[in-house]
Amino acid sequence: MPVVVVESPAKAKTIEKYLGGDYRVLASFGHVRDLPPKDGSVDPEQDFAMKWEVASDSKKHLKAIRDALKEDDSLILATDPDREGEAISWHLLEALQTSLKGGKDVSRVTFNAITKSAVTEAMKQPRQIDQALVDAYLARRALDYLVGFNLSPVLWRKLPGAKSAGRVQSVCLRLIVDREMEIEAFRAREYWSVHARLATPAGAEYDAQLISLAGSRLERFDLADAEKAAMAVSAVASRDLGVTGVTAKPASRNPWPPFMTSTLQQEASRKLGLGAKACMSAAQRLYEAGLITYMRTDGIDMAPEAVMAARDAIKAKFGEKYLPKSPRMYKNKAKNAQEAHECIRPTDMMLSPDKLKVSAEDQRKLYDLIWKRTIASQMEAARMERTTVEIASPDGQVGLRANGQVMLFDGFLKVYDQGRDDDEGEDSARLPAISEGEAAKLVAKAFEPEFAKAKEKTDPAPEAPAGQRAAPGLLTDEATSTAARQHFTQPPPRYTEATLVKRMEELGIGRPSTYASIVTTIQDREYVRKDKNRLIPEDKGRLVTTFLVKYFPRYVSFDFTADMENELDEISAGDRMWRDVLSRFWKDFTKALEGTSELRISEVLDAIDDALAPHLYPPRADGGDPRECPLCGAGRLNLKTARSGGAFIGCSNYPECRYTRPLSAPNGEEPVGDRVLGHDDGDEISLKTGRFGPYVQRGEATEEVPKPPRASIPKGWDPAAMDLEKALRLLSLPRPVGPHPDDGELIEAGIGRYGPYVKHGRKYANLPELDEVFTIGMNRAVEVLAAKQTRGRVAAAPLKELGDHPDGGAIQVMNGRYGPYVKWEKINATLPRDLSPEDITKEQALELIAAKARNRPRRARRKPPPKRPRRRPRNRRPRNRRQKRPPARRRPDRPGLPGQATKRPRHSDMAGQGGSSRANGGGTAAKLW
Repeated sequence: MPVVVVESPAKAKTIEKYLGGDYRVLASFGHVRDLPPKDGSVDPEQDFAMKWEVASDSKKHLKAIRDALKEDDSLILATDPDREGEAISWHLLEALQTSLKGGKDVSRVTFNAITKSAVTEAMKQPRQIDQALVDAYLARRALDYLVGFNLSPVLWRKLPGAKSAGRVQSVCLRLIVDREMEIEAFRAREYWSVHARLATPAGAEYDAQLISLAGSRLERFDLADAEKAAMAVSAVASRDLGVTGVTAKPASRNPWPPFMTSTLQQEASRKLGLGAKACMSAAQRLYEAGLITYMRTDGIDMAPEAVMAARDAIKAKFGEKYLPKSPRMYKNKAKNAQEAHECIRPTDMMLSPDKLKVSAEDQRKLYDLIWKRTIASQMEAARMERTTVEIASPDGQVGLRANGQVMLFDGFLKVYDQGRDDDEGEDSARLPAISEGEAAKLVAKAFEPEFAKAKEKTDPAPEAPAGQRAAPGLLTDEATSTAARQHFTQPPPRYTEATLVKRMEELGIGRPSTYASIVTTIQDREYVRKDKNRLIPEDKGRLVTTFLVKYFPRYVSFDFTADMENELDEISAGDRMWRDVLSRFWKDFTKALEGTSELRISEVLDAIDDALAPHLYPPRADGGDPRECPLCGAGRLNLKTARSGGAFIGCSNYPECRYTRPLSAPNGEEPVGDRVLGHDDGDEISLKTGRFGPYVQRGEATEEVPKPPRASIPKGWDPAAMDLEKALRLLSLPRPVGPHPDDGELIEAGIGRYGPYVKHGRKYANLPELDEVFTIGMNRAVEVLAAKQTRGRVAAAPLKELGDHPDGGAIQVMNGRYGPYVKWEKINATLPRDLSPEDITKEQALELIAAKARNRPRRARRKPPPKRPRRRPRNRRPRNRRQKRPPARRRPDRPGLPGQATKRPRHSDMAGQGGSSRANGGGTAAKLW
């Protein structure tokens, strides 16, 4: 029977069920070969020859395939339908060459979904391996290797603490670093908006915003401060208003196209909180279970039979009014979109999420998202009516506008709407029936709740002119019918994994199969950290990016990386030769590498310092030198690197001045460095910065006291806010709490490597709060230590006390997992079913305990291991190999030939000649030695 090879065992199990007993399905467990992580795996001098190595874990999987091919003459490679899957099939073919001799047939099949119909249909259409896709894989793999193994050593030598660099990962890191620098360079700008609560003649209320003042249209920053906002509030509140125009326009919203890889990752991040890696892992499981189509694609087209199945599901579940007259067709925007793969969709449109039998929560939620998006993509458009109401004063000095919409038919929105980063604002508000020419009356006390809430804030409030009221960020007229709200422009938001993938897709960087690994890699290298789903660059990431932009600008530029991706696409389409692409790249790349060979670390730091100067040393408010040390006033600030690989700003007068601050927060900080906090008992208490961070110290090091008392600043404490009181509290640790009530041994409280603790002898117990170290008393300390000893478990209370046993010790009736029982010391005797815990007597309990003790199995005494006979040591080899060996000993009864060594007799030989020397007092054997 033919041997079918797929990637995963889960996929193999499903496909074998579909194919039946006529096929044997095995798994390769992913790639079976890769480039060894060492120099020379790709040789540019030998036309980019690549040395592949079979992974140790893959050898057993290849052996299983070879063993199966001994009995079968046909091999079918059924790996995933993308470039990576084509590469796995090629590697399998290359690794199995020795087993494919003798006319064995090899074919390649692909299917976009693991369903019975898709698999059986694919088996009828075998083909050969697509060499163009393999070439594109080889080019990408060689490029990544050449960049990583040639650029990373440059980073290690020239930039201490840097880990590695990658062709696409470094560009992705640059996106995050550039965005962070935009945020830090951002300067907020103030502006105000004016709003009024109006009512129709029938009493229905609605909100409107001021759009024109003094006959001129208001721009965003025209009301730039509270003074101008107060004038605008007075202008609105002092005038009669009327409706000058009502415009109602019909509008429609079409559904979003089905998912591709990038949009799936973005929606999973927005709605489910799944990162790119977790999203793709859950999608992989759904694909292997035959529930969705292949999940690595940038195609959005859907197979015709799938479109019709979706329409049938819509008609059955929602009715004909939600079904458009003709199917919706979506066209791929991406060039060479993953070789025209289909979108990500359910394999069975009638399998709604409520009928899905999947236990994993993330898989169920992701399937729900995919099913709703796919069904919605073929539904009728949503229809609504958008209304705009114009309000003005009779003199034309004041103009307001109210916007709203009314949903006429929900259409696809009944099932799904794509998540957004921003809300729709006032455009989504509902408006009452309003007619042109009617009066618009101001509603008194409309903004009273908002004003009361604003008054609770501690921020400073603006000055209110006569006839107005002020609260932090808010101005109103006396009647609170009109309000001015303060706003500030916001910096661009940090990237999330979703928005980063979207930006990479827009720039043409990376491909669907690489997005998740790219984002994961830069986090694993500690170049980026994730905080509340936002990606924030670490200092290492900033330095690496600045270094690469300074010395390798072409290879971290967005256009170059996107052009390289296009060239790889052209290779996969058969329009370019992969070795030609590598040759052109390598020629320019080696020149860039040679340009950094003579660089010194100090030169690199100076260059990075100059490149980051506008960010690291912004202009000071007093006009002074931004590089002047704020602590000593004499040194100059410059960039320094730490042994841990991070970077910081330090003073040039080190070690006399120890001022430091981080790269990421150059503004508004207090100096952090050596400074005196005060004096205690004649000793100087100072704050210092050492190799492992800031610490406080009592006195100074002398010959008599080389190591004065010190205490590290705990995590979470701001060194800039350190004062004498806090320092003395730290230096007083460990703090004695008192003698333990049981044994009188001292209990201490302190701060250790793993945080705050209490100690009793050799027993430690962690404290939940740092401040509790300074306040914990005896009762609390004993409680914490006892909880640690019992690991937080509370002993169960007995159901009944029966008194003491004649041999000592209490007898108790306990409630256990398998019913009530009698407990005495280490003996537990189960109560009979006809005896309740309330009725048992002490005499009955003693009988149960005695019976249990008689029936307790005794442990067999372990026999000691038999003693081995002591062996005599052999002649050891001389330590100095040049030293001559001692002459071989000869047996006197067998002189042998001259120069011939005689074999040394064994104990068994000696026993045959009279036993051991210890047994017979010497004998023949004793005389031999």
